[in-house]
Amino acid sequence: MTIDDDTLKSISALTLAHYNDNAVSFRAGTLDHDVSQNIAALLRHIEGPPPYTLLDVGCGPGRDLKTFNALGHRAIGLDGSERFVEMARADTGCEVWQQNLFDLALPDAFFDGIFANAVLFHVPAQVLPRTLHALHAALKPGGVLFSSNPHGKNQEGWNGPRYGSYHDLESWQALMQAAGFEEMEHYYRPTGLPREQQPWLASVWRQVTA
Repeated sequence: MTIDDDTLKSISALTLAHYNDNAVSFRAGTLDHDVSQNIAALLRHIEGPPPYTLLDVGCGPGRDLKTFNALGHRAIGLDGSERFVEMARADTGCEVWQQNLFDLALPDAFFDGIFANAVLFHVPAQVLPRTLHALHAALKPGGVLFSSNPHGKNQEGWNGPRYGSYHDLESWQALMQAAGFEEMEHYYRPTGLPREQQPWLASVWRQVTA
């Protein structure tokens, strides 16, 4: 399907409004989420000696920025929600950029790794190639991108007050490869459960320069 520009603006505005309006409860509800498996997956595929310069896309209130800092890396956050940006800056002391995922403006070849945990599914499939190309260009040659998204059967639309796109593995692989990435690994979360009880598809990708 094709989404017109006004509808895209509405999708972005309403989804971000939900996060702004629920920022405090979201922080409380996600503070203790264990994403150490995802952080480790990103870091083990980055080549060269640490510390690394990392971008946490969709950093929210800053939980994972704190972890990256504690591990000795230089972490920069990015989020579209004004309230999350304020929280992340105050709670972590990190540099945090407020940018819309639909129209990123990132420095070229700057980051060793990009952590996109539970965020890229908010980008409509129509816009996603542009977003992925921006992330690809922001990585140093051979840099690594981690993503985790709720998977589905390639449907998209409103899930309550938030918009989401839910790709299956094959569709996600095709999108990432078209943007210039090669797959390092993928897995489903939470670990140790039957697939029907694993809503999250996590994957790690290396930037390939043609």
